Parts: sequence; C-alpha cells; structure tokens
Amino acid sequence: MKLYSYFRSSAAYRVRIALNLKNIDHELVGVNLLKSEQLGAAYLDKNPQGLLPALETADGVLGQSLAILEYLEESHPNTAPLLFGNAWQKAQIRNLSYAIACDIHPLDNLRVLKYLSNELGVDDEAKNTWYRHWVEVGFEKVEQLLDSNNAFCVGEQPSLADVCLVPQVFNAIRFNVNMAAYPKIAAIYERCNKLDAFIDAAPQNQPDAT
Repeated sequence: MKLYSYFRSSAAYRVRIALNLKNIDHELVGVNLLKSEQLGAAYLDKNPQGLLPALETADGVLGQSLAILEYLEESHPNTAPLLFGNAWQKAQIRNLSYAIACDIHPLDNLRVLKYLSNELGVDDEAKNTWYRHWVEVGFEKVEQLLDSNNAFCVGEQPSLADVCLVPQVFNAIRFNVNMAAYPKIAAIYERCNKLDAFIDAAPQNQPDAT
C-alpha cells in the first residue's frame, strides 16, 4: 500500500493518522504541491483529480481522503475503529468530520489560497485574513457541537472526527488563529498530540518536511 502525500497537506495528514492508528503497513511517496508535482503526467495517471492524497492499493487508487478513511475503516474494522458506537454515535462522528472536511477545509486549501494570490492579486495580508475568517467561522460551530465531558470529539477514543480535526487545527495555528477562543477544540488537539499515531503523522515528522 502506498500513500502519496505532502507533509503539509491537511487531507494527507488525516490519512497518515488513520494508517498509524490502525497500524497498517504502508509506503509514503512524497508529492511536492509547491512544485506542482501533483499535476505531472505520472501522478495524474494515478489520480486524475491531481489532488493529494492518493492511496494505491491492490484494488486500485483512491484519491479522496474521506473515501480513503472509510476504506481503511471497512477493510480494517477491528483495529482502532474510527466509526464506533450505535447508529446515532456514528452519525455524530460523521457530522463533525464533514463539518471540518467539507465546510472548513475546501475554502482554505492550497489551491484556493494560490488562486487568491496568483489570479485575483490578493496580497498576503488579505489572503491570511480570508483563511482566518473561514476557519474561525467553522471552529465556532464545531466548538458548540463538542461535549466537554468527552476526552475526544466523540467519546473516549479518537474517531474519524479527531482525524479530521487535528490537521485543521495544525494549519489554523500556522495562520495565527487564536485557539484560546476554542477551548474544547484546543484540549482535544493537545490530547491527540500526546498519542504516537498523531505525533508520527505530524507534518514536521515527515521525510519530505522542509
């Protein structure tokens, strides 16, 4: 199994965490987003969307992080389950996961930021303001959805929601979002980052980190 990854890609970061949690043997293959290697013919042949991550399996290649995470969950259901509990609890996990991965992340990913800078001529200050605005709007809602009695997003173990949350917080901190405004999110982030699976998946610990 190969994971095509870039060290600061939030979506790839999610998958690295899940692979670690489930202790799935895999090979990391670096694809440099800043050099547009994801748009090269060799990579597009594997993932026509030209996005990261991509997971190459014996059955083929998957190129959407949430699809990859659900695939890992279904193919390795008994090791560190990412979706657990009854139907309602699983729905709560998905609800938080989608709030992060579908409502926050798409507005702030690298290709959007590059379009703001390169095509629309937005300066760095305005671009960073854009980033912080949409993260803060999203985090405000996620904070309200979290139960402070839980150690993690839902319950007492990491779930798909935590796998999505941690990379988003990492990037929010890079863009100087004030995490003191979101104490429940900040506490979960700190708790997750005491676990080896999250530590080993962190951007600064990747072989392509620069």
